Amino acid sequence: MTTATRTGRRPSTLATLWRSTVGKKAVMAVSGLVMLLYLVAHMLGNLKVFFGPDDINGYAAWLRTIGQPFLGHEWFLWIARTGLLAAVVLHGVSAYQLSRRDLAARPNRYVHRRHRASYATRTMRWGGVILALFIVWHILDLTTLTVNPAAEHGHPYQNIVASFGTWYGGPIYVVAMLAVGLHVRHGFWSAAQTLGANNARRDRALKLTANGLALVLTAGFLSVPVAVMTGVVS
Repeated sequence: MTTATRTGRRPSTLATLWRSTVGKKAVMAVSGLVMLLYLVAHMLGNLKVFFGPDDINGYAAWLRTIGQPFLGHEWFLWIARTGLLAAVVLHGVSAYQLSRRDLAARPNRYVHRRHRASYATRTMRWGGVILALFIVWHILDLTTLTVNPAAEHGHPYQNIVASFGTWYGGPIYVVAMLAVGLHVRHGFWSAAQTLGANNARRDRALKLTANGLALVLTAGFLSVPVAVMTGVVS
C-alpha cells in the first residue's frame, strides 16, 4: 500500500518529480547551473587580487552593502549563501540518490564496461567528494578565518596571501580547482543533455562551450594561488 493510499491524498507534483529519476537529474542540472554562475562571479572577484589590496578589499566591502538601505548590512551575502547552500545540498543529495539507483539497477559488474562512461562517472563522483571537502576547508580558511594563519577580518587580500603562502594552502587549492575544471566539463555537458538543450547540430558547440568554461574557470582560479606561491602577489 502506497503512502498516498494510506493517507487518502495524492502526492504533490514536486514530490512526484523529486522521486523520479528524471526529476532528480533535472534538479542536478539546474542546481549545477546555479553553482556554475556562482563560480564565474567568484572567479572574476578573485582576479581583483591582481589590482592590489585596495581593489579587492574595497570589492569585498561593497558586497556587504548590496541592497542597502532596503537590505541590512551583509543581508545580500547571507541570502546568496543560503541559496548557494541549497543548490549544493540538492546537487549532492540528488547525485547520491541517482548513484544508489544506478548501482541497484545493475548489481552485477559487467564483464565488458564502457570505459568512457565509467571514466566520466568516476570523475564526477570523486570530483564531487573532493569539492565537498574543499568547500568546508575554504569556508574555514577564507570565510570564517578559523584556520587561516594570519586572519584579518575585512582584509581578503592579506588573508589570501597568508593562506596561499603556506606550504599546504596553495597545493590544496590547486588540486581542488583541477577537480572543479573536470566537474564543470562533464557536468555542463550532462546538464545540457538532461535539459534537452543538445541535438545533432548543437553537440559540437556545447562540447566546445563545456571545454572552454572548464579551461577558463580552472585557469582563472589557479592564477591566484600560483601568483602568491611565485611571489607575483605578496
